Amino acid sequence: MAASGDPAEPGFDAVLARLREVVERLEGGNLSLEDSLRVYEEGVGLARKGHELLDRAEKRVELLVSSAGGVTTAPMPPDEDNGS
Repeated sequence: MAASGDPAEPGFDAVLARLREVVERLEGGNLSLEDSLRVYEEGVGLARKGHELLDRAEKRVELLVSSAGGVTTAPMPPDEDNGS
């Protein structure tokens, strides 16, 4: 189901799945320069779309939380043990 209610718009899971496919194609190293650029461009668009969908979801959650009793929200602290 799409976040905006537009059935033609892919949801976050679909965007993420396609982005993973794009990354696999780029990492495969079997594309020409032109194909690599085209696929990379698609990946950038997918990443932006995914970020937009996450932002919308975050705003919806904040709205629901604030309307459920005036609870305030705060940003999550950075993950100090990110495995790097």
